[in-house]
Amino acid sequence: MKTEGRNAVGELLKTNKTIDKLMIEKGAQGSLSVIFAEARKKNIRVQFVDRQVLDKESETRRHQGVIAFTTDYEYFDLEDIIENKKNPENGFVVLCDGIEDVHNLGSILRVAECAGADGVVIPKSGSASVTESVIRISAGAAEHIKVAKVPNLNQAVEKLQANGYWVYALEAGGEDIYKENFKGNIALVVGGEDSGVKRLTKEKSDKILSIPLQGKVNSLNASVALGIAAYEVVRNRLGR
Repeated sequence: MKTEGRNAVGELLKTNKTIDKLMIEKGAQGSLSVIFAEARKKNIRVQFVDRQVLDKESETRRHQGVIAFTTDYEYFDLEDIIENKKNPENGFVVLCDGIEDVHNLGSILRVAECAGADGVVIPKSGSASVTESVIRISAGAAEHIKVAKVPNLNQAVEKLQANGYWVYALEAGGEDIYKENFKGNIALVVGGEDSGVKRLTKEKSDKILSIPLQGKVNSLNASVALGIAAYEVVRNRLGR
């Protein structure tokens, strides 16, 4: 797997993940020099190459002078996310129900990581996976948040509920999100770009929550909706 771009590679270097090598553009300066110095500290092999070589290797066409080569992305188990909460009394998980667009998934990972979520759950089918593009779009957040890929999202909902989580589906026609108390273990389900949260998933959820919309458009982008909801959880838990 390739991780491209200065921010994404910089965040990758902060983790304990195995990096096989870095390709850096010849004449590196500024933040590329910092990346090189950090790679040297970790004894990571660095190749200085012409920009044309990076252009040829790049899959995103936005390498910004650096590409890291790693093993394929390693997903976590849902059990790991449940058992290793950042706050034992206030677990926070995000479930993606049919997020197929890599830009949305990358943005969701970024929002979830920034909001302090313990992990993100995606289904094996009907969903975007964690790819080089997703890592770049997440601005490196994908390197810091646990992502579980499960065979069946509804079974994941049931497992979370069995472990004391209250599962909220973000969908139109539900209760006002600003009136909810988000203390304790909670999971937010964000739906796909076109269909939203699927019917069965909504039925299995403990409650459907909606973000009040004031304009003429009746829906929000999936990652934007999650951003609003996730930071309502944060605000609520901080008592503000």
